[in-house]
Amino acid sequence: MMTVLEYIADLFYPVKCPFCGKLTGRGDVYVCPDCLKSLPAVSDEDREQSFPNIPRCVAPFYYENSVRESVHGFKFYGKNAYARVYADFMQKAIDENGISCDIITWVPLSKRRYRQRGYDQSRLLAQYIAKRCGRPCLRLLEKTRDNRAQSLTGSKSARMANVAGVYRAVNTDMLKGKRILIIDDVVTTGSTLSECGKTLRQAGAAAVCAAAFARRKDSQ
Repeated sequence: MMTVLEYIADLFYPVKCPFCGKLTGRGDVYVCPDCLKSLPAVSDEDREQSFPNIPRCVAPFYYENSVRESVHGFKFYGKNAYARVYADFMQKAIDENGISCDIITWVPLSKRRYRQRGYDQSRLLAQYIAKRCGRPCLRLLEKTRDNRAQSLTGSKSARMANVAGVYRAVNTDMLKGKRILIIDDVVTTGSTLSECGKTLRQAGAAAVCAAAFARRKDSQ
């Protein structure tokens, strides 16, 4: 269901498909029919992943082709309006896999990257998803060090070392004994989510699951 503000925005800024850039019209149609049929949807056998400290992680798409190009625009070129489209797909994957939670949070950017980008893409996704499922969206993690981007790090072991100790739990009085759903944009090896999950569990969370918009086929 669109909000009044979203409807007004569509009146003045016609909706373009986030995957091909074509106008899709107004209303609840945000993805053109051709793209909808060709998007690299995750196969049934890949519906869920598990990582250390994250027993369940879902994503609706593989990180390739038009999805990869769209995410690059979302993360690096100011296309933050894509968040509500991505969130719809993610919410469907969360519901279909029966993932439930008490609180929704996100994988945070460092302060430097937030200043450069002007927004935190995973926080936008978390806020839209929380609104759709009626759960609180709370900041439970803080990035304490501006480590090297995971995309520039090689092996899985190197990625794990790169994120070790870079997150700190905040608002810990709110997460103790709660089931937490962490939102991220893309899953590669799962190292970042694993580190976030460990941080939240050590702070007292009862359970931590995750959802992302896209994942690599070999992210195991």
